[in-house]
Amino acid sequence: MGIFQNTEITTAERSIEPSMQHSPVIEGDIVHDPEAGATTAEYGIVMLAAVGFAGLLVAILKSPEVNELLMGIVRNALNTGA
Repeated sequence: MGIFQNTEITTAERSIEPSMQHSPVIEGDIVHDPEAGATTAEYGIVMLAAVGFAGLLVAILKSPEVNELLMGIVRNALNTGA
């Protein structure tokens, strides 16, 4: 038997619009999940957003104003410890 043990359709599931149903399609011993790969797609979108955010952060940190601010913090920290 496949991954999905309960293949019986309930009355509540029948009332849902067919385009909103996410029932597996069973062909012999093979179960086809219509949402298979959705997690991978979501992961890919999150990774693209993270890379975009990292690029923006690099651009901000390379600006002269932020560079001077960070160098001032480092200088202050090194002078305080002496």
